[in-house]
Amino acid sequence: MSMMHDITAGLASKKHKRKGRGESSGKGKTCGRGTKAAHGGDVAWKPLHEGGQTPLHRRLPKRGFSNDRWENPNYIVNIGELDCLEAGATVDAASLAKSGLIQDTKLPVKILGGGTLSKKLTIKADWYTKSALARIAELGGEALTAKGAKFELPKPKTKFVKRPDKAKPAAAAKPEPAAEGEKK
Repeated sequence: MSMMHDITAGLASKKHKRKGRGESSGKGKTCGRGTKAAHGGDVAWKPLHEGGQTPLHRRLPKRGFSNDRWENPNYIVNIGELDCLEAGATVDAASLAKSGLIQDTKLPVKILGGGTLSKKLTIKADWYTKSALARIAELGGEALTAKGAKFELPKPKTKFVKRPDKAKPAAAAKPEPAAEGEKK
């Protein structure tokens, strides 16, 4: 005999109950499931279903607010971190990823004015702060958009100024009543 037979010979096995094979089998018709209930038919049990009772996720209140829908993620790089690059280099997302300052080139890059920069660089990024632009310009470098055009901050929005009311016309002089002796 094979070794497999020796291993499985001592294992007990329960005989499979044949269901739905006629009334006299004891498990015919409804196969032991009862009649007309949640488990009776061929319907799969819904996850989180609590048998008609108000489910837990509807009994608990909603809490908090999420800004995920309006999030605008960027890779943030401070001017001081660019000082490790060689002078006169063109810095873009690919070179930042290569130097390890950002993870990859999937998100836009935003340059902030933190730290000190001592080298003239040509930087290609999606956005700059005012202080970053000022520091790049001080050293004679260039701030370009990711496409290569010169970067300019948008014009500040003007506050709404209410127009003055139009000058109301002077009240029309009413004709004075004629004197008693005058004819019209």
